[in-house]
Amino acid sequence: MAVSGKKSSQKVSSILSQGGAEDFDIFCNQCDKDDIILPAFGYCVDCEVHLCQTCYNTHRRPKPLRHHQLLDEDHMPQNQNLRKSIKSTSGPQDGDLSKPCTKHTKEVIKFYCHDHNTLICSVCVTLEHPTTSCNVDYIPDISGQILDSTEFKETLKDIHKLTEECCQITKDMKQRVVKSTTSLKDAIAEIEKFRTEINKRLDELEKEVKDTATTIQHDHSKTLKTTETTCDNINRSLQASADTLKHLNTNKKTDQLFTELKTAQQQILHNENIAKKLQTTNDVDEYTFESNHAIKKLLQNEKSLGALRKKEIQQPAQPKNNAAVPMKVTISRNINDKTSSDTKELKQPAQSKNKAALPMKLSTSRNINIKTSSDTKNCQIFGITVSPQNQLFVADFNNQSIKMIDINSEEIKQLQLESFPWDITIVTRDTLAVTLLCTDIIQFISFSSNSLSLKNKLKVGGCCYGISHHQGKLAVTLIIPAKLQIMDLKGNMKITVEKDSNGDRIFSRPYYVTTNSHSIYVSNTDKKEVIWFNWQGEMIGRNVDIERPRGISLLDDGSFFVSDYSGYCIYRVSGDCKDRTTILKNVENPQAICWCAETSTLYFSTYNILSDERNNDINVYKMV
Repeated sequence: MAVSGKKSSQKVSSILSQGGAEDFDIFCNQCDKDDIILPAFGYCVDCEVHLCQTCYNTHRRPKPLRHHQLLDEDHMPQNQNLRKSIKSTSGPQDGDLSKPCTKHTKEVIKFYCHDHNTLICSVCVTLEHPTTSCNVDYIPDISGQILDSTEFKETLKDIHKLTEECCQITKDMKQRVVKSTTSLKDAIAEIEKFRTEINKRLDELEKEVKDTATTIQHDHSKTLKTTETTCDNINRSLQASADTLKHLNTNKKTDQLFTELKTAQQQILHNENIAKKLQTTNDVDEYTFESNHAIKKLLQNEKSLGALRKKEIQQPAQPKNNAAVPMKVTISRNINDKTSSDTKELKQPAQSKNKAALPMKLSTSRNINIKTSSDTKNCQIFGITVSPQNQLFVADFNNQSIKMIDINSEEIKQLQLESFPWDITIVTRDTLAVTLLCTDIIQFISFSSNSLSLKNKLKVGGCCYGISHHQGKLAVTLIIPAKLQIMDLKGNMKITVEKDSNGDRIFSRPYYVTTNSHSIYVSNTDKKEVIWFNWQGEMIGRNVDIERPRGISLLDDGSFFVSDYSGYCIYRVSGDCKDRTTILKNVENPQAICWCAETSTLYFSTYNILSDERNNDINVYKMV
């Protein structure tokens, strides 16, 4: 009998060889869309359609349709109104797949895109991962390969390794906090002993320094609690993931195992980033109390009882010839800027032949106080640079500003910033570049003889600290993660130096960087060294055993100055990092440093942890 509502076209009679449309009552749904009625030869359970012989034979050729279940003429539904009931009684066709798609919540994840390493649903395949451009597989076709596979085992190993690292972080943090608390208690005892030797006028000063110690202890307790909570959350999450993977693997639930395995891998990467930040941002120091002996003689004039100073923890001594040890670094190159005129990449810069000229004499010229009436706090000067126009620029971290000082008149212009500036460099005759902490941003600033104004910004991939410019390139050091990046003024990344050939990180708190046409020097603070690179990112040498290197500035002969924050001195180091001499001694906590070749003048700042008023001064030394 004829199907109700269906009309054959004029060409049906030429197609059908056995009678008219009345000879069959089940027709091809696909051909019906083109107004052609052909007898059904089979049925697709997934698409819920009857198919003629041609459509049946070609139905599973497209890759996304290869998993579809086909029924032949003897097993297909004999009533076209029964299509939905057939599928509902045929049971699930996709194994144990039940995880909903994160983008299309009503769809179930059934596919995996190899190109984008992501789990997707059928809607994703159509809209974002078409088979014409992506390598897409149906999960049941490939999930069997994952049982007891290397990938499965390596994922479990990664989970175990990260769990152990988090436990070690917590353990180390507890030990450091205990030692720090003990040292602070000892310092308080020294304060009280010293206090008994003087009169009641010291009560207020004693309370101030005790409050400082108590505040530090409180901050350490908060840091430890945050670390413990974060690591516990990571461990619980990873353990739950590991238990799920083991269970699915044991029960051979391949589809769910594949899905959960990929999810676990993404979870590992996420938690690794969290763990790395815990390792590098939590800095718990030990302290000792240094009494102020001058108080005994001049009680009326002194303003402090003493100071809490961080206790330097002894590190294993580095080999003296460490600079000569060859080292390979992992370099990621985004832009190849090598031209036909470039010489060999490994060519080392020529150094000053007259190493006997390293020592020099400096005499105090004056101090420049840069605190302004608009400043609400004492200054923290973490970056200094000088322009050819006799202008001094400083990055005042504490007051979130850049200041321009006329060196002759000491007149100050000030520009407020959105975040805390660390380092500063001149990039053109009228433009500065400043690194901003907490925002991962390099801020460009325009300057003239009497004004400062904000320009454009560059977004970098981490918390940036040191910055130096040379011939259109920026060398920038980052703390989280710790690395050196070389980029152009538009932010196009050229080279990134982060790890050595063993996969170990090279840097630990690389606070400052300085450059010339052939060299890059980085003060690698926590490893007590200055590292020498060329512009291809290859390590050439290093100068070790500097207690706490901070600011660094090059001279015209290729040597450089470096401030030793904890060693209370400023060194001059030869360009090959082999020779070093002390230029200034007994300099309390030297920080940022800048050498002006035109005037043979050294500028540097100091930074006292208790925000001493001396932090407001720029120290100016002339070569004699």
